[in-house]
Amino acid sequence: MHIAPDWKDYEVIETGGGMKLERFGSVRLLRPDPQIIWDAPYDLEREGAPDAVYRRSRSGGGGWEFLKRVPEEFSVAWRDMKFSLKLMGFKHTGIFPEQAYNWARMRELIKGEKRRIKVLNLFAYTGGASVAAAAEGAFVTHVDAAKAMCERAGKNARMSGIPADGIRYIVDDCIKFVERELRRGNRYDAVIMDPPSYGRGPRGEVWKLEDTVFDFVQKTVKLLSDEPLFFLINSYTTGLQPSVMKNIADICLNGAGTTEAYELGLPTGRREVVLPSGASAMTTFAK
Repeated sequence: MHIAPDWKDYEVIETGGGMKLERFGSVRLLRPDPQIIWDAPYDLEREGAPDAVYRRSRSGGGGWEFLKRVPEEFSVAWRDMKFSLKLMGFKHTGIFPEQAYNWARMRELIKGEKRRIKVLNLFAYTGGASVAAAAEGAFVTHVDAAKAMCERAGKNARMSGIPADGIRYIVDDCIKFVERELRRGNRYDAVIMDPPSYGRGPRGEVWKLEDTVFDFVQKTVKLLSDEPLFFLINSYTTGLQPSVMKNIADICLNGAGTTEAYELGLPTGRREVVLPSGASAMTTFAK
């Protein structure tokens, strides 16, 4: 397991009873997490003083309950990167802090290159990985089907001092975009994909990661340039082991490169407890 490094504006204060108490800057949130099946050492809502709690609905979904005043938008920083956050649907804030490990790793890889690296970020959300890559001089194509997420990514890039020509934002279905890029003959030195576990397209198309990811990776690896740098797959699907993603990457890349698969974790207020927070498989290529 790899632990997200260098966070000062974010921490997991405590966990238990299916919930995690977190601090984003000065904002304290209590959110559900299905992997937290152990008990809390105290009542996280009564004694943890959260500003807002995400309540699950018995009919599915849920919503935020505000116990104190929470700004409509607030910000956090990681190293030289800044993010504008807000409380959104399905318990989201606009950032996945555990991805800081991958941000650090991709920045180090890009930093060592003398050429300008072309990066494709698929299912790019609010742009944490896009900002990380562009901060080291890469040119990033940021693709997400939600216009609001692309707009927020642009705001995060501006807050982080990324030049206007560092990232281009594409509002599109990622699979269809990849298919068009293949027809156009475009190539990229690095690919990042962070697909959702489940979703629906604008015409009711169903995306289920287990059923779709292998075929999608097979298509996407064809976009790699003749001198690829890395290929990164992230997953938040419970039960999809890191080794499964490693197998997918190695098969689709025909054994090219070296793939490491790993869990991502977040430290908590209890030294002995690390919160598992997804998994990644990163393939790097020898020069």
